[in-house]
Amino acid sequence: MIKKTPLFESIAPSHGSSLTVNNFKGVNAENPASWHYHPEMEIVYVNGGNGKRHIGNHISYYNDGDLIFIGANLPHFGFTDRLTENKSEVVIQAREDFLGDEFFDAPEMSSVKQLLNRSRQGLVFHENTKEAIGPKIEDLLIMPSFDRLVAFLKILQELAESKDYTILNAKNVMLESKPQDTARLDTIYSFVSDHFTQTITLEEISDKVSMTEQAFSRYFKNKTGKTFTQFVNEYRLVHASKLLAEKHLSITDICFESGFNNFSHFNKKFKEFTGKSPSQFRNEIRKVVE
Repeated sequence: MIKKTPLFESIAPSHGSSLTVNNFKGVNAENPASWHYHPEMEIVYVNGGNGKRHIGNHISYYNDGDLIFIGANLPHFGFTDRLTENKSEVVIQAREDFLGDEFFDAPEMSSVKQLLNRSRQGLVFHENTKEAIGPKIEDLLIMPSFDRLVAFLKILQELAESKDYTILNAKNVMLESKPQDTARLDTIYSFVSDHFTQTITLEEISDKVSMTEQAFSRYFKNKTGKTFTQFVNEYRLVHASKLLAEKHLSITDICFESGFNNFSHFNKKFKEFTGKSPSQFRNEIRKVVE
């Protein structure tokens, strides 16, 4: 079923706190895997498990948990579902001005302010930082509100000092979305999510958002920096990465289960996308797991 309503997520901190900190141990019903945005910055720590990141115009696969910083108004999907098999998902959300308009202008906070600016492009922190900061994020769940606030500022400072990260939307494409864009893109992304294993024609997808094929192609390239075909192929390749890491299927089966109908084309696109052949990718993942 295609979701057509604008997905602006309204977030209200609990009484007596300027932060929202939640732990989703099962399926995150409050933050489903749909295209949404909010004016709050968001830090997500996924403890274990494997899944997909879709933040701004970036799509990728994560293995053995994740630590992500999503800036204000940066559209994204949820990161876990019943197939992720993670232990927990702790989500911190706060407005950038939650301590006042000028708090982060103080000289002591200059590095944190730079972090907030970087986060508007989406950040993923790698293994060393994830292992160091993840447990501290989980500790926020059991702290009194004042201690939680102080601990959160320390977490921001540690993230600001870390060089162990990647900017996800390096081309800075399609960050702050208008509600009408968010609704339209949610329709497109939801349709791709439901039908990527099948052939999706330009006529079919443009009709879903009541546009001509030419207007749709211009719109999608403008909003994402990619052609629709590039986007669908990337979605399929991320799904293939997940299957290669988690399922005991032949690479040929994975090719077809990911929506590709030509094995040599799949191999070529996978190597362009990851820098590795499917078999190299699978072997490297197995070595990491072992």
